[in-house]
Amino acid sequence: MSPHVLVAYATKHGATAEIAERIAQTLRSAGLTAVVAEADPAVDLAPYDAVVVGSAVYAAQWRQEAIAFLEAQAEALSQRPVWLFSSGPTGEGDPVALLKGWRFPDAQRPLLERIRPRDVALFHGELDPAKLNLVEKLVIKVVRAPTGDFRDWSAIEAWAEDIAEAVAAAAHP
Repeated sequence: MSPHVLVAYATKHGATAEIAERIAQTLRSAGLTAVVAEADPAVDLAPYDAVVVGSAVYAAQWRQEAIAFLEAQAEALSQRPVWLFSSGPTGEGDPVALLKGWRFPDAQRPLLERIRPRDVALFHGELDPAKLNLVEKLVIKVVRAPTGDFRDWSAIEAWAEDIAEAVAAAAHP
């Protein structure tokens, strides 16, 4: 029986959900069973051998749904392999460099220390003006954030392949 992996996410305009789905597809291609779902604090993690959690990032903050999931599930998450990812910066170049070394919200550092994820990744995001409300459009204009789809699918897939290898190795030592 193949290991089961939950890929949970929180998204505002759908780009992070698409990243979560691509991660799950990559895990499935490697022979794992992967389920994609919105981050729900009430989910039962018992059926899962590993968990990947991702969130869209706005102003260096994760979506509240993702934080609530991590808070509610911290104990269960600390008992299994976990990987975290953020989706946010737009523009060219290394996403970590664009955010000056930021990878995860400072306010949630105690959660990070409790859960002890195997890795925390930061991926480029997508900023589609057609999906933004008026306030968001004004903010984007003021901060001069680049618009478009900057997601690096090969980097996302490579990261997911590393997860698949680690989960498979743990299942068949």
